[in-house]
Amino acid sequence: MAEDGTSRPGMATPPTPREPAPLIAARLRGAAPALKAEWEADAPHARAFVLDDLLPDDLARDINGAFPGDGPFWRRLDTFRERKKTFAKLDRLDPAIATITDAFHDAEVIGAVSEITGIDGLEADPTLYAGGVSMMETGDFLNPHLDNSHDAGRRRYRRLNLLYYVTPGWTRDHGGNFELWDRTVTTPREIVSRFNRLVVMETNRASWHSVNPVRAAEPRRCVSNYYFSVRSPDGGEYYHVTSFLGRPGQPGRRLWGRLDNAMRQTVASLLKISRGKHLGRDRPD
Repeated sequence: MAEDGTSRPGMATPPTPREPAPLIAARLRGAAPALKAEWEADAPHARAFVLDDLLPDDLARDINGAFPGDGPFWRRLDTFRERKKTFAKLDRLDPAIATITDAFHDAEVIGAVSEITGIDGLEADPTLYAGGVSMMETGDFLNPHLDNSHDAGRRRYRRLNLLYYVTPGWTRDHGGNFELWDRTVTTPREIVSRFNRLVVMETNRASWHSVNPVRAAEPRRCVSNYYFSVRSPDGGEYYHVTSFLGRPGQPGRRLWGRLDNAMRQTVASLLKISRGKHLGRDRPD
């Protein structure tokens, strides 16, 4: 390219950075029949599909390398419910992180996911409510839980959870693997948090899921997004806070989890009623 910004015959054109959105959409559509069959398979767990090698290997490695190291910007969560680091202010990070996150908000990607799952009216959430990036280190975990049923304004139902894993070389023995549970939270389906793997799972009143404890020295890195819709998963109105239980063999945590869930649900309901009255409404919207 010449100094005036125009191309000249015989001059090399600078490479255009690869945008992940069209690559993701094409990958989803190319694997759609198999993914749809996996989604519709009869199983006791929440519906889900798994897509490996989502992006070219080098691009996925670039995304992993763009994750920040330790620093005060991480929000550290450390309770009986979970232990991990999260970050949602993507404008403060390497642009590669914002680019891959925004790719899942692309209309073509949403459309491809909608075709596979059969869920209409899906919408991304640019505010990244409960989304963003996360990093889990040795000993970190996420106990069995149900995600908050709505977006931040409680106007749309959470429908899908999209998890993209980017730590190279991750195996089952590293721990930190994703788990889908049956309705009684007794038997899990373990999905390895494999490098360059996308997991899309349904979120509803019974979609219990977790992450087993990390055993590796290398952090497990993940890009998270949620899709919402105005229509609820089962057509009925409901609301629940993020609700945790202990794992099988943790009766104390299970009991405390139920009590903790009930208390937070009560507080959230009272706040919603109070807000509705303040706005002059007869009932919460």
